[in-house]
Amino acid sequence: MDYGHAVPEAQSVPEKQSAATEQSAPGRGSAPHRVSGPLTLTGHDPRVGWVLTLCVIGSAFITVRPIGLSGRGLVVAALIVVNSLALLARQLPETRVPPRVALVWLTLGIVAAAALIAVSRSGSGYLFAFFLVGHAGYRLQPRPALALAAFCSLLCGGVLYFRFGPGHHLLPWAVGLATGTPVVVGIINRSRRRAVQAVIEAAESAERAARAEAQAAVLTERGRIARDVHDVLAHSLAGINMQLELADALIETGDLEKVREANQKAHSMVKESLKQAQWTVHALREDSLPLVASLTAMLDSSGHRDALTLTGTERDVPSQVTQNLLRIAQESLTNAVRHAPGGEVRVELTFDSASTTLRIRNSAATRAVRAGVGSGMGLIGMRERVALLGGTITAGPVTEGPDEGGWQVEAVIPG
Repeated sequence: MDYGHAVPEAQSVPEKQSAATEQSAPGRGSAPHRVSGPLTLTGHDPRVGWVLTLCVIGSAFITVRPIGLSGRGLVVAALIVVNSLALLARQLPETRVPPRVALVWLTLGIVAAAALIAVSRSGSGYLFAFFLVGHAGYRLQPRPALALAAFCSLLCGGVLYFRFGPGHHLLPWAVGLATGTPVVVGIINRSRRRAVQAVIEAAESAERAARAEAQAAVLTERGRIARDVHDVLAHSLAGINMQLELADALIETGDLEKVREANQKAHSMVKESLKQAQWTVHALREDSLPLVASLTAMLDSSGHRDALTLTGTERDVPSQVTQNLLRIAQESLTNAVRHAPGGEVRVELTFDSASTTLRIRNSAATRAVRAGVGSGMGLIGMRERVALLGGTITAGPVTEGPDEGGWQVEAVIPG
């Protein structure tokens, strides 16, 4: 039964995840874009609650007797109207009904429901008590809701136990005691709704934090680009301007040889400035990623935590070396998952004085291997990457040791 309003469920909860916002800094090849939209709550159709409420009210008018315009019939009709109004008030949003007002309204409704049981001779008037108590568990805090449920059980049970009214013989007093049990359903629905709201609020907070972080990263990157461009252009333009002013001054003296010399210097400075600007733009477009931290994050995300072993003294390597080593590691991990599912993966990164070596080894598969996957271009791509860096790469099966039956890739990059 729908004792409360529809219980909301999360329609979209980001993973920070994500979920939130992906941002690319200017100069890195793409503009900022938002991944996820606003978070919303969905639940059951609210019309279901209206249908149930109207069914209870209609059932009361059809089945409860006596009903009329005088005597006991008039009292029964008035109590049905009061109970109906109390039940219809369930549809009012919580923001419009303070908790104290809700407590008073539900208490009066329960008293009216018990009175209807007492004065009526037959019918389904007891349903008002069940639905009002269930909604009390949903609308009120657990303590007042439980107290109101106990009050309803004692009141309705007492009416039937002490045989008040003409219809006491049709309902056992245990039914009156049971009118308080729907409070449990209401409390569960309330707890579930609060839990979903908490999750969604946390997700929205994470999304706002991600947007703020991305915006800060964009501003920081813009500041760095502005400094780099300023360093290139400010000095170059100042020198060019000085040479042009010198050429203007020499024109008045008639010394054309020195004018040509100043003009040639200005031209050479323009060419040098263009070259420096190209170098700056190229450097800005390169991703400067920390090799060890990025490799560790890659392994963690692929489920191989603590699989990395470092040998030698860690040092910074050129961004091109970092990018290609990370791509080789990514391809090797993908191949390990594809061709050796369940196998253990170990990664060794060695820093020598003359080279950087990346070794990825996986043991034999422990689960069934899916056939027919892979294009066969992964190893070719890795060889091309290493060749561009002047390094070497070897790849092949492991024929001895604890990883026998597995695969190993080793890339050695000089420098």
